[in-house]
Amino acid sequence: MHRPGRWRPTLDRPALVALLLGLAGVGYRLVLTLFTVPGSNSDEATFGLAALHIAHHHERPVFLYGQRYMGMLESYLAAPLVGWAGPSWPVLRLPVLALYAIFLWLSYRLTRRIFSPWLAVFAVGLLALGSERVVRDQLTVVGGRPEVKPAVLAMLLIAVALGERRVRHRWLATGGFGLLAGLALWSDWLIVPYLAAAGLVLLWAAPRDLIRWPGMLLVAGFLVGVAPMIKDNLVAPPGQDSLSVFRTISTRPGAPPSWSERVRGGLLEGVPLAGGLCPSSGCPRWLTWFGPAYLALLLAAAVLGVVAYRRAGDAAARVRAVAQLALVVGAALTLLGYVRSALSATDPLGNARYLSVLQISLPAVLWPLWLAAAHAARATAGPAARIGGAATGIGLAALTAATVAASGAFVGDAPSIRAEERRARELADAVGRAGLHEVYGDYWTCNRLIFNTGESVVCGVLDGTLTPGQNRYPAYWKRVGRAERPGYVLRIGSPAERTLRLLLGGRADAAVVAEVGDHRVYHPPIALRPWR
Repeated sequence: MHRPGRWRPTLDRPALVALLLGLAGVGYRLVLTLFTVPGSNSDEATFGLAALHIAHHHERPVFLYGQRYMGMLESYLAAPLVGWAGPSWPVLRLPVLALYAIFLWLSYRLTRRIFSPWLAVFAVGLLALGSERVVRDQLTVVGGRPEVKPAVLAMLLIAVALGERRVRHRWLATGGFGLLAGLALWSDWLIVPYLAAAGLVLLWAAPRDLIRWPGMLLVAGFLVGVAPMIKDNLVAPPGQDSLSVFRTISTRPGAPPSWSERVRGGLLEGVPLAGGLCPSSGCPRWLTWFGPAYLALLLAAAVLGVVAYRRAGDAAARVRAVAQLALVVGAALTLLGYVRSALSATDPLGNARYLSVLQISLPAVLWPLWLAAAHAARATAGPAARIGGAATGIGLAALTAATVAASGAFVGDAPSIRAEERRARELADAVGRAGLHEVYGDYWTCNRLIFNTGESVVCGVLDGTLTPGQNRYPAYWKRVGRAERPGYVLRIGSPAERTLRLLLGGRADAAVVAEVGDHRVYHPPIALRPWR
């Protein structure tokens, strides 16, 4: 029996279904997290090592070591756990798993508020699935994307609530909006189009608040969030400020790719990959249809947003329409910026991660299809509407089937990913058993090895000619440089290993102390540093 005065949460049917789908998505990713799937790499290890330094060495890094534009918020979130439990890939990833859960919840809330409850359920269902490309962006600690997506959704919800006059402490809401915007900008510059769109929604929803105390708190919150970036850039050496570094990595030497190559890589391959429709090996030709379809759906969503605004009967309905348009504008500007970059053409498979923020706009992209299917289901729909509804229903079914298939392919690849992860752990154990504490290796070996050994082994990065490579944390390079007899951990048959064996001559085989998978561990009888 219901006891008077006792509060009981109530969920309607869409909320209950969304909750179950969301729990399935989080549970799926929790299992992957516990098994370190997707596999780890040295980029992620760098964030893990920064978390270790924050927890134990009281360091306060602002940007990723050696890369002055990617914020380290994920390292700060992981630092308490890593400091308590020690270096561990599942422990490192738990905070970003929590961010994914928050993203799902906020996506449902915003979609239900500005579109429809059952579209919110469908969007949560698609977001609960995940191909290798999608899950890697959601679960690996590589900076920016896991935290900026929920930040933008929260900002849009705040703006809509202010416009609907549902907020009691408006000054607190605007301050929170500014803080989220500052933190997002520090974390990842790729979110700038969405930040601009969310800012315009706030300007439309609550213009009077921006010239009073709430406006001052908005600016103060933003400055607090972005303060680490401002402070670091004020003391950065010439050419090492965030903007200069970002411009450098965004350009490539040589002739720029043509627009047709950029469109093909960014639209026909990048969008389906980022949308979770393709396996990790790339998009088959028949799935490239989603790229042009995505543009058409964005255009249709923009038209629906304008129509909704013109038909709105009150200010609350108008601000919801503006929020719909903001999702379209954020996606369009993100896609345009990506296609303009040479990265979209040079390596579509590797660079599709820069489009992962398009997940924010998934409900807006689905809205035209959802409306057409819903209209066709009405008893008053004519033959043309029913045919159109059937076509959109087939489109939604095809989208779902492709997402399920890509997710299934990823799960099928999990054993091979686990095997490679075990080899990385065995390699770390072999280096430890050999009594080595300072070694040289390539970039994709070094920081991963350091994290797997909890810094009991440190590694200096060399390139294929055995000259200094990309050493993100100079202290490691200096420590290896002081070692009396450093070891080498090199991939079998790589240019670096061939160069080392040439230098060792007849002593090469005698210097091998371990062989694990496709790596060999060398301990030369003398300190060998050919670049000196």
